[in-house]
Amino acid sequence: MSSSPALIDMLRQSPWAQALSPAQMERVEADTIERFVPAGGYACRKGEPVDYWVGTMDGLLKMSCVSPEGKIITFTGVLGGAWFGEGSLLKTSPRQYDVIALRDTRLALMPRATFHALLDNSIGFNRFVMTLLNERLGMFISLVEFDRMLDTTARVARCLAALFNPHINPGISPQLKISQEELGYLCNASRQRVNGALKVLDEAGLVQAEYGGVTVLDLDGLRCYQSK
Repeated sequence: MSSSPALIDMLRQSPWAQALSPAQMERVEADTIERFVPAGGYACRKGEPVDYWVGTMDGLLKMSCVSPEGKIITFTGVLGGAWFGEGSLLKTSPRQYDVIALRDTRLALMPRATFHALLDNSIGFNRFVMTLLNERLGMFISLVEFDRMLDTTARVARCLAALFNPHINPGISPQLKISQEELGYLCNASRQRVNGALKVLDEAGLVQAEYGGVTVLDLDGLRCYQSK
């Protein structure tokens, strides 16, 4: 079955695509498949085998896990145009986290064999994956700080800022279409607490809260925000 025009367009616009030869790109387009995940559904489950590198064609995902004590730990949000799961593909162990769709989402699934063929034969693709792994490492380290030490407003600020990493979520616009409920899922906070936090950040001139979204006005300010 041939790939849809939307899938082909997403693959060709991915930041790593320009590093591939025509033959490599042809294989990627032939091997990658599309999958739809409804809101609330699992894109990936903890404990399952890792068979694909996953790209988000459109939608919104939450990457998280549940601690032995039952606490939900959210790592990050995944927006349209982003790819994830490269670390899991470099290992042979089962997946260590869940990925849940917060809204209807379409995925691009690149098979493990295709992913490794690109690693083996494309220096540019290798550099992209190394950069992505490094950015994720920095993000996970910062999660420890803002989960344990920051209040809700500061957590919302850091959570928003984390979404604006151009390596993890390429092509993201300052005008982020996300509901307060969705942002709450990413920050592990109620919609009411997110609403209050956005009002504080709005008054500080860091964001402009609007119906159905948030416009980021000062990204550096969000990254270092701490409540007084």
